[in-house]
Amino acid sequence: MIHDYIIKKRKEHPLHFTLLDPGKSSPEELINLATQTAAAGTDGFLVGGSTDLSLEKVDAAVDVIKETTHLPVILFPTHASSVSGRADAIFFMSLLNSESRQFLIGEQIASARWVKKTGLEPLSMAYLVVEPGMAAGRIGQAQPLPRDNPDLVVSYALAGQYLGMSYIYLEAGSGASQPVPSEIIKAVRDEIDVFQIVGGGIKTPESASEVVRAGADIVVTGTLVETSEKLKEDMSNLIQAIHSG
Repeated sequence: MIHDYIIKKRKEHPLHFTLLDPGKSSPEELINLATQTAAAGTDGFLVGGSTDLSLEKVDAAVDVIKETTHLPVILFPTHASSVSGRADAIFFMSLLNSESRQFLIGEQIASARWVKKTGLEPLSMAYLVVEPGMAAGRIGQAQPLPRDNPDLVVSYALAGQYLGMSYIYLEAGSGASQPVPSEIIKAVRDEIDVFQIVGGGIKTPESASEVVRAGADIVVTGTLVETSEKLKEDMSNLIQAIHSG
């Protein structure tokens, strides 16, 4: 069970997950990225990102990652149509600050029977887009939560927890110039009893350390993986900073 794996690993140190996007990388490129990030110490892989992903692309990506590494592969889906039954688990998430029913509950309803049929482990998650939000906010038709209002973000996070969600994901957006503010991460950590995931704008060991010290249980990076010219070195330094707490 992937949830049990996360619980066990978190007792050892904060976790790092690598986000790989089959819409941006070929299977051959994914093999290279998975190999290097696994060697750098990542704790698992998220597969998703692009809005127009076909099931075939996601299936192929999950297959090559699982053939390349022995680490967990978790789906990070945008649409029900790209939910692959070949992964280990799925972040079954609701974008709580979306203005669209589609991303609050519609895609979840569309995929629920398929998740059951394939045996994917659903990891319930409240997905919260924080300013600037980037593509995640635009695609999800979200009103990004303000960076200067920790109390509001805490209210959303607690709502997610009280709705039974085991993970709260604070997302600044892929390619964001800065991560979610430490003040928000700490405020949420002080109030929730479930796992806190933080992603977006985390590009250096220093920013990763700051996010973990503020209270992130899991740190997600994607853009750095896609753009780094010294991938293994950069990821090793960043993941070491995360694991060091």
